Amino acid sequence: MKRNELARYIDHTLLKPESTAADVEKLIAEAAELGVYSVCVSPSRLPVDVPAEVKVATVCGFPSGAHHSHIKAAEAALAASTGADEVDMVINLAFAVDNDFEAVESDIRAVRDAIPNAVLKVILETAVLTDEQVTACCVAAERAGADFVKTSTGFHPAGGATVHAVELMHAAVGGRLGIKASGGIRDTATALAMIDAGATRLGCSSSAAVLAGL
Repeated sequence: MKRNELARYIDHTLLKPESTAADVEKLIAEAAELGVYSVCVSPSRLPVDVPAEVKVATVCGFPSGAHHSHIKAAEAALAASTGADEVDMVINLAFAVDNDFEAVESDIRAVRDAIPNAVLKVILETAVLTDEQVTACCVAAERAGADFVKTSTGFHPAGGATVHAVELMHAAVGGRLGIKASGGIRDTATALAMIDAGATRLGCSSSAAVLAGL
């Protein structure tokens, strides 16, 4: 894979809660220089001024996922109305751990209905879940109309993306939904391993380092 091809997999991400306006401006400048697909910023930072070729992504119910579905839907709708092309929502992890996948689906659908014209990515926090729960959450996301499933927030102490999790997600919905690997992807080899496992998008805060190996 060529460097510019790998760059188009990347959501160049800045979600640290202490990030300033100057940090966001730097992120956008880096995105333009690196040729990444999008920037991903906190919803309170919207709107942002980006080059035409760079998409804008944000997060919803982040990072815990424990927000009420109505709050997630309202947050997503506000984000879409202030310039977000894509929204990465966190599922209610308690529903998944309880194996209540109808509730997981309902939570996702509330956000989907609120942003019919934006790309919806569903963060599963796969390190917290069993293999069976990861698969069931992928099925719920597909039923609810999501566009992507995503491994991780990158903030949970249980860990971030793994090749195994991406393989599970690919087996469940690959070819129908996009698969985003996020959390702990800091070098070229890890990024390529995630793509080989089935990832179609990468969430990276260390995008320059990820691209440096090509």
